[in-house]
Amino acid sequence: MIITRLRSNKWGSYALLSALGFVMVYPLIWLFVSSFKTNKDIFGSSSLFTGNYVWDSYAKGWAGTGQYGFQDFFVNTFILVVPTVIFTIVSSVIVAYGFSRFRFPLQTFLFSLMMATLMLPDSSVLIPRYILFNKLGWLDTYLPFIMPAAFATSAFFIYMLVQFFRGLPRELDESAKIDGCNSFTILMRILLPLCKPAIFSVGIFQFMWTWNDFFNSIIYISSVKKYTVSLGLRMTLDTSSVVSWNQVLAMSVISIVPCVLLFFLAQKYFVEGISTTGLKG
Repeated sequence: MIITRLRSNKWGSYALLSALGFVMVYPLIWLFVSSFKTNKDIFGSSSLFTGNYVWDSYAKGWAGTGQYGFQDFFVNTFILVVPTVIFTIVSSVIVAYGFSRFRFPLQTFLFSLMMATLMLPDSSVLIPRYILFNKLGWLDTYLPFIMPAAFATSAFFIYMLVQFFRGLPRELDESAKIDGCNSFTILMRILLPLCKPAIFSVGIFQFMWTWNDFFNSIIYISSVKKYTVSLGLRMTLDTSSVVSWNQVLAMSVISIVPCVLLFFLAQKYFVEGISTTGLKG
């Protein structure tokens, strides 16, 4: 009797989770299916499936509507995103290591000042930042994204890494110093392998935020040949009087593939707790 009840509860839980999962995934299913529909079917019917399908939406959407196609936009996006992610990880790790493992003058004040930037709306520094980048000659380049990442300007990532470093026993550092390791060696050989979950989390978040960024891209990038995927999608809505929405949706599907692949490839480290990394055995 008890076993039957437990099995019923288990299957009930599976059914509830499956229903909730379908509700969450349904917008993606609709996006994919609608990329094969005509404009009339997209806006004229609420049903998921239809009898008329367009099979060349991906090919036409990828070719683009002007001199540049989506292959150019994807290359531009990777050129922008990859250095930004790498510099963000490296700079944030170094700053977080300094805050968590060293003592220096004004440490508390500087850490509090860094945390205070989390409360600062991004729009409040938009104009001063634009003026600065304009004087530096960085407009219409990817430097407004890459250079700030190289100087650890994201307080959220630094705080997250600081918490991970503080969770690691200081005895590890002391043991490494006895073996003749300096601070850099301790960071590279002892602490970083234990902080893989945090590092992968920083990389995933920064990749997704930069990949999907539209607001900053449209402010700092003006040349079509340097457009990212988000700007390319927006441009397809302005190039003709009649928008082929199936092509727009098709390119939207392709644009989310890198983020989805990255998440699934790195989810092992993303969900892994710090207690399960390296401290066993």
